[in-house]
Amino acid sequence: MIPYGHQWIDDDDVDAVVRVLKSDWLTTGPCVAEFEQALCSYTGAKNAIAVNSATSALDIAVQSLDLPRGSEIITTPFTFAATANSILFNGHIPVFADIQRETRNIDPESIRSKITKKTRAIMYVDYAGQPCDIEEIRAIADEYNLLLIEDAAHALGASYRNKKVGTFADITVFSFHPVKPITTAEGGAALTDNPVLAERMRLLRSHGIKKEISPQANSGKAWEYDMVMLGRNYRITDLQAALGISQMTKIDTFISKRNELASYYHKHLKDIPFLELPTTTPGVHHGWHLYTLLVTGIERDSFFDYLREQEIGVNVHYIPTYRFSYYKDHLPTEVTGYPVTEDVFSRIITLPLYPGINSQMTDFVIEKIRAYG
Repeated sequence: MIPYGHQWIDDDDVDAVVRVLKSDWLTTGPCVAEFEQALCSYTGAKNAIAVNSATSALDIAVQSLDLPRGSEIITTPFTFAATANSILFNGHIPVFADIQRETRNIDPESIRSKITKKTRAIMYVDYAGQPCDIEEIRAIADEYNLLLIEDAAHALGASYRNKKVGTFADITVFSFHPVKPITTAEGGAALTDNPVLAERMRLLRSHGIKKEISPQANSGKAWEYDMVMLGRNYRITDLQAALGISQMTKIDTFISKRNELASYYHKHLKDIPFLELPTTTPGVHHGWHLYTLLVTGIERDSFFDYLREQEIGVNVHYIPTYRFSYYKDHLPTEVTGYPVTEDVFSRIITLPLYPGINSQMTDFVIEKIRAYG
């Protein structure tokens, strides 16, 4: 089976992890800070807080905003469930906006239509590695005094108007799952230029505990510490961070390869009448975490089954969040309110794309698609 995504691990990555295994620090050691600095150097962000998953990063990002309980946060339903879940984790209400058909990104006009007196933030997702209409979203946020979280789980290495993703929003979240641009096996990070948000997220990553001596005590005992926020254990290990440091040295190569593969698919699939190919918005450098097609005039599920039978690991990204049982029970939503999301969901399919895929594999995928029907 050719998977839709797969990590690229080389000897340098293995050696980096082995060095940590032989060191004194397996967790909460120097590699974590070094990895965070690598993320800052690459993106231009002032602060990076590395954690054990992007889900954890989204959770502490929302919590650090310190919004009134029951605040509304506008987001997209066309993403992994963790995006909206992080809003619910913190006692707030996700309000879904529709998406744009061509990019699958959140539609700024739909965002505007969803704003109420309870709206406090927008959480937008750079679908498949393509940055959203960030300038337009920022303008909306500024007009209504809203905070911004950029769920860039797909988009490390992507650029918007010649600037790397990572500093456009109040907080930007990346994922390091094996199918993402780089991997730490599991892992994520929250980046921000705001020192107050950074300090809060560092505390929330590790139980809300300050390592400094408690201000309530005057004894000066070295073992004292204070818990100042209600946090969880979201720490990332030095083993993961070492892998991340090594992977960051290859990020531009990975993104370049993904763009080459996307161009190759474009070239060889553009004349197939039952396919609508993905597009790239002017002014962005696409990360191509996913290569998605929309089928037209054929049944998506039959096409999906056919390709799986050929040992091609196609997938569907994503089932709209409001369709899940939990959301139907606790946050019921009329699907008719999201016509573009529903249309895209009914026709979308994800093809294999990752740095390690070779020309024989892509040619096989193209051959089998051409043979369909």
